[in-house]
Amino acid sequence: MKKIAVIGLGIIGGSICASLTKAGFTVDGTDLNESNVSYAIKNGYIQARAEELSGYDVVFIAIPPAATISVLDTAKFKDGALVSDICGVKEVIEKAVYAKPRNYRYVGMHPMAGKETSGIRSASANLFNKANLVLVHAAQTKEKDVDELKTYAHKMGFGRIVECTAEEHDRKIALTSQLAHIVSNAYVKSEQVKGCDGFTGGSFQDMTRIAGVDEKIWTQLYMHNKSYALEELEGLIEHLNVYCKALREGDEQALSDALKEGRLIRETIKRGND
Repeated sequence: MKKIAVIGLGIIGGSICASLTKAGFTVDGTDLNESNVSYAIKNGYIQARAEELSGYDVVFIAIPPAATISVLDTAKFKDGALVSDICGVKEVIEKAVYAKPRNYRYVGMHPMAGKETSGIRSASANLFNKANLVLVHAAQTKEKDVDELKTYAHKMGFGRIVECTAEEHDRKIALTSQLAHIVSNAYVKSEQVKGCDGFTGGSFQDMTRIAGVDEKIWTQLYMHNKSYALEELEGLIEHLNVYCKALREGDEQALSDALKEGRLIRETIKRGND
């Protein structure tokens, strides 16, 4: 059986370890925080600390973009090893990988799963059950490498697997993830939030659930994807201005039309994309 290593034992890296271990694989892991390694060993997510990456057949990198690029550029991987990152941006990662010849095989992946909490203590062997997964490939990507990564993905519990280019990924993620986090983060800045206890329901919980971003990681994600993220943000502001104008001018028909347009679009969105 192939030896697997995971770099970064946060919620995603920890869940990769836990799910693959549950599936019967032998998985080692490493993290800059020694307590994360100890926790992962104690809870059976990994067998041991991953020391020399050159000894592993498969390596998953679950750390922020800048650190991921550094590892991909400087780590000594086993010849022919399958290496995959889980970063929420892909064009910048792909460019770094193919900037020079590599001795490893690379396929980027992006698990569309998570929680409003983070860290190894939020990891779970079931986090990816029926979740969507995006696999990103370039002109250099071999189909057999994608198929091999799919094998591990299915063992982790993923449901729908989507394949696309790095550009397609970054454009879509600017809308489905990055814009959503900006909106949630901005939404909680209302002065009314301080006194809303007892006035909240499901809509408030939905809108605020992802406001608590790790600003250091998400700043990297936004800056590495700034053209697409800015395009979506400016588009949202343009749409919001329609509602503002209708309310400001007391134009009931314009407001009704805007609301109807959004409702009809929402009805076309498949539940599997939620």
